[in-house]
Amino acid sequence: MKSAKRGVIGGLQMLAPLSVEDERSLYPLIQRGRDAAASLADGGVEQARDRRLLLRQRHDGQEAESLLLRATCGLVRTRVLERGYRFGNEELEAAGVEGLVNALRRFDPNRGTRFSTYANYWIMKLVNQAIQQQVGFSDTEMRLVLKLQKFERSNPGRKVTKREVAQALGVSPQKANEVIQMNREFVSRRFESTDFSEVAATSSATDIGDAPPWVIDELRRVCGDDFDSFWQFTFRTMSLEEIATSHAISRQGMSKRIERCRRAVRESPEATRLQAWLDRQ
Repeated sequence: MKSAKRGVIGGLQMLAPLSVEDERSLYPLIQRGRDAAASLADGGVEQARDRRLLLRQRHDGQEAESLLLRATCGLVRTRVLERGYRFGNEELEAAGVEGLVNALRRFDPNRGTRFSTYANYWIMKLVNQAIQQQVGFSDTEMRLVLKLQKFERSNPGRKVTKREVAQALGVSPQKANEVIQMNREFVSRRFESTDFSEVAATSSATDIGDAPPWVIDELRRVCGDDFDSFWQFTFRTMSLEEIATSHAISRQGMSKRIERCRRAVRESPEATRLQAWLDRQ
């Protein structure tokens, strides 16, 4: 398992993303370490030999968690950069790292989900909250601005009208004009003027844990080992380049895998139900 140094963020030494196999090899260590920590905390271990074993398992689990944390730090930088901010915005960095740590504390290795998939939700949630505090928007205003950005990205190459914005946001033309003005203010507050390349409103970010069991079961069945990649790409928790890098394959190769998953979903006996659920997200 090789991980190259990539800088420091929030006091954490950043490492290159782990492969799927390397990441999943850490999960048993993490689970045993947590179980050992719980046993030690209970204070019911009397034999010195048993205690030494538990201490070693706890240490190995903590080391595995540290490695997983540092290898996922790059997602914080990506989430900050994609919102048009220069990496170095301390408030956003701190928020992203806090989200990453929160994700690690809540992560259940037994659920079969990649940590990077789970962590993206928490990173985006706290980075969005930090941005909201910086610009001074209310929850509703922030959601509308992010929804506007998403609508604009779905219509590349042309200027959307206020009427179209009102219809897309489900608000009056007057409110749509206010949201457009807020969005301009939002962009002007950023360190750079680049558009969002990937932004999701905190309240609408789709966490795998929120999906109905039948959706997860069917997608796992038709996508197989590429389930995580399909989920990440579909809900934009990672870019295609990030997903490809985490699997140590080319962007083109990952694109072909995603397309195979799409085809499998279309051909699934549950295709109609799946598409209806996906369209609602």
